[in-house]
Amino acid sequence: MAGRRGRQRVIGQRLEIRQGQGLVITPQLQQAIKLLQLSNQELDEYVEAELEKNPLLQREEPESAPEPARELAADAAELSFADAEVSDRATTVDAREDDVYGDATPGERTSDRLSDEAASQPGLSDWSAAGKGGSFNDGDGGERPERHDPTLWEHLQAQASSAGFSAADHAVALALIDGVDDGGYLRGELEELADRLGCGLERIEAVLAVCHGFEPTGVMARSVPECLKLQLIERNRFDPAMAALLDNLDLLARRDLGALRKACSVDVDDLSEMISELKALTPRPGAGFAGEIAQTVIPDVHVRPDPAGGWKVELNSDTLPRLLVDKRYHASVSAGARTEAEKTFVADCAAQANWLVKSLDQRAKTILKVGSEIVRQQDAFLAFGVEFLRPLNLKTVADAIGMHESTVSRVTSNKYVSTPRGVFELKFFFTAAIQATDGGASHSAEAVRHRIRSMIDHEGRDGDVLSDDRIVEILKEAGIDIARRTVAKYREALRIPSSVERRRMLKAG
Repeated sequence: MAGRRGRQRVIGQRLEIRQGQGLVITPQLQQAIKLLQLSNQELDEYVEAELEKNPLLQREEPESAPEPARELAADAAELSFADAEVSDRATTVDAREDDVYGDATPGERTSDRLSDEAASQPGLSDWSAAGKGGSFNDGDGGERPERHDPTLWEHLQAQASSAGFSAADHAVALALIDGVDDGGYLRGELEELADRLGCGLERIEAVLAVCHGFEPTGVMARSVPECLKLQLIERNRFDPAMAALLDNLDLLARRDLGALRKACSVDVDDLSEMISELKALTPRPGAGFAGEIAQTVIPDVHVRPDPAGGWKVELNSDTLPRLLVDKRYHASVSAGARTEAEKTFVADCAAQANWLVKSLDQRAKTILKVGSEIVRQQDAFLAFGVEFLRPLNLKTVADAIGMHESTVSRVTSNKYVSTPRGVFELKFFFTAAIQATDGGASHSAEAVRHRIRSMIDHEGRDGDVLSDDRIVEILKEAGIDIARRTVAKYREALRIPSSVERRRMLKAG
């Protein structure tokens, strides 16, 4: 019995102090990261909600812009690449401030620093924990984006991204999609688009021919007859009689069936059947996507030619929400606060207001800094057209401006730049690279695809059909290191048949 008692463990309480490292991300950091990747429309909605909740915030009036706002306008002023390149010294923002947006994962020094700031500001942590700070999470730390049905523009964008276009053709496709109205018809002249993008009309027409295969069938047609023609082709019902019927829709509208039968060279029964088939088609293929009002794309950054040479980059001031902290009202309500709850509420509002103003200022500077570097990297595209897109990735831009890759990724999401060649999303300028055999400059993957297509397009003229192996040899002779399976993948993405099928087609004329 005594032996058992000697082996029994004693249960008690004791106090220990341990030191260790942990991964912590504050609600303020979560909001700062989310704030950077919001589009200008989403940001405006968020700021409007903050104005309703926080009595210390107010919009800046253009007539009475205070000194801090003038400083922000100066920071967001034009940058000229004719004088100097963007560098770490091109902005007055402390590198530690960039880390607020640069750290995609918790636990970096930014989290610790913001935690210290939150601890030094009365009620700041309580504010966010209580949900009064407009947190973007639902309490479990996970972001839950709202779901919505895709618009016609988004639907076409997704198909263009998976169509295997080269970078140049993808730019043309995006420009064409921008000209589609709510009914699904393409508006605008192709010649004007070709002149604006700096490419030939043949390229525009070739890309449009691929886009005519997008869903819904008939979309991006330039007229009602063309829209109906695309749908008839899909149903394998387009023949000379149907072509004549589409060319004489005015006779059908006047119900001049006699003249219509003569124009189509068919009898009464055939004409009746053709009209029934025509009625089964959809004259407005985009009508099914009319549930959501299409929003006009407002650029966040403007790029203009510099008379002295190079390009000027400036923020779109119309998309920048300008907020101020009402210090007079803050002093008034602080003096009138009596209970601890009132004092805590005022302190929370002041801390949240100061943080939001500072974050908006940092967001504007970061967008300008990233956009400026992208323009510097892709200046050849702006000067000469889509054929001169350079290989570019997030790391190249991030290293050039001294930021984290995740920061560049967030900045380029849902941000648009207005250039002399049109409005493009910032992510458009990032293209893959293929290494050179001689160790020289890398080649853009889109440029390689374009070269493969050009070689195959000239097969009929040269009287020879190039196999994938032969294309690899030609590309390696040109200094492009590429594998045969990569050539096959690019060829299939471009919807080009194999060499065997092309040889059969060539023999068949």
